[in-house]
Amino acid sequence: MIRRLCAATFVSVLLFSMPGLAEEKSRVTIASPWEVSSFDTAVSGFAIQALEIMENLVDADETGTLQPGLATSWAVSDDGLTWTFQLRDGVTFHDGTVFDSAAAAQSLTRSWQKPGVLAKAPVSGVSAKGDAVVFTLERPFAALPAILAHATTIIQAPSALDAEGQPAALIGTGPFKVERFTPPQSIDLLRNDSYWGEAPKIPAASYLAAGRAETRALLAESGDADMVFTLDPSGFARLEDVDSVKTLAVPIPRVVTLKVNAAHRFFSDPRARQALSLAINRDGIATVITRFPEAAAGQLFPPALSGWHDPALPRLGYDVEAAKGLLAELGWTAGDDGILVKDGERFSVLLRTFPDRPELPLMAAALQDQWRQIGVELEVSVASYSEIPAGHQDGTLHVALYARNYALTPDPIGTVLQDFGPGGGDWGAMGWESSEVADALTAISATGDQAIRSENIAKVARILHDELPVIPIVWYQHTVAVASGLQGVVIDPLQRSYGLSKLSWSE
Repeated sequence: MIRRLCAATFVSVLLFSMPGLAEEKSRVTIASPWEVSSFDTAVSGFAIQALEIMENLVDADETGTLQPGLATSWAVSDDGLTWTFQLRDGVTFHDGTVFDSAAAAQSLTRSWQKPGVLAKAPVSGVSAKGDAVVFTLERPFAALPAILAHATTIIQAPSALDAEGQPAALIGTGPFKVERFTPPQSIDLLRNDSYWGEAPKIPAASYLAAGRAETRALLAESGDADMVFTLDPSGFARLEDVDSVKTLAVPIPRVVTLKVNAAHRFFSDPRARQALSLAINRDGIATVITRFPEAAAGQLFPPALSGWHDPALPRLGYDVEAAKGLLAELGWTAGDDGILVKDGERFSVLLRTFPDRPELPLMAAALQDQWRQIGVELEVSVASYSEIPAGHQDGTLHVALYARNYALTPDPIGTVLQDFGPGGGDWGAMGWESSEVADALTAISATGDQAIRSENIAKVARILHDELPVIPIVWYQHTVAVASGLQGVVIDPLQRSYGLSKLSWSE
């Protein structure tokens, strides 16, 4: 049976026992598509955070409300330019060394100097002061605590760095410590019996990166993995009939989108991007490929993203003739084979995507057929997800298909600023900027005043809806298979944690 769960809250699911399971099992094995290829938190922070190896200064609850983490409290100066984070006492790293302000400042300085959300914040310095970490800013930035809950700002021990200052180990303060790391496929964990907080109930856990959706479904069915994330529709449907497995589908603030290189001569006019959007049959894709018809994306920000979804925006439509009309306005005419031609050049472009999310290649094939109806020839490349940021950086990207989570920070402004602020982002705008959006994002990030925030959030949503630097296709459903007998399961709609420290096997 599918259990559809509310994305506005963490979902705790107690799954009851199979006879003798508690005696047979102690370790919990998690399988997901995502390889962990590096010791660097700037690269693999999402997995290191989710596995509770390293922790942030600031945590967040099920609604995205900020909570104390390694910092017990924080305060900002009257001018908004100095933030002070008071650190928790009695915390040690997995190697036995003391967590203190010097270690925290060193780790956070490294995060600030690397590409990521903290680099987008107007930070001018990070320093240790007594038992506190102090951030100085170039301008007020009320979103800083939320940024410090992001996976790329987790705190690593000084001993995790080699003599050249490069990450060489996974050593943090979390409830689990690394027993064995075999990049990019697996991490074995042991309970941290010196943890400052509530100790995990399970003594050990393992993480396995399994890129093929069929493999992940088989791992769940066979019992070789106890929690399996990101199932394809066929695997998910098959597991519904397996008695030893429970299946869950959770709407989350993730969106399958098309990133469009707006600097490319084919896409520089907003009408071209609008035409591509009009040629997408979102209802068909949501019904046939994801099998969640309600997930067709009428706008970029989904209903699960409270405060950013705007029900007043007109729904993105499907109108092939209107799409053809826009392209005709731009001077495109059909060639002998039906593909559009302008100034002797065919409207032929390359779409990059990756197989880690099993629905993406299927959607790419659907787009190939749908865009051909308007005379656009689409070649599809299914390779590593790293090809997308690489294409952004070297300017060779035409369009890319991927899923983006806009709640990577508890306050979505962190991710939105990273994607649509000046210069765009690897997983956001390319070759597109808007001074209105930049000013609105600055206003949102500088204040906690809800009226000011709401006014500017609505402006950002409207401009992105009209100009389409990224084109939304479907809102995401997080699919999970869980072994019967595993209790305390938590499906986090913000995807910050796998909830390992809450798990236990029923007796």
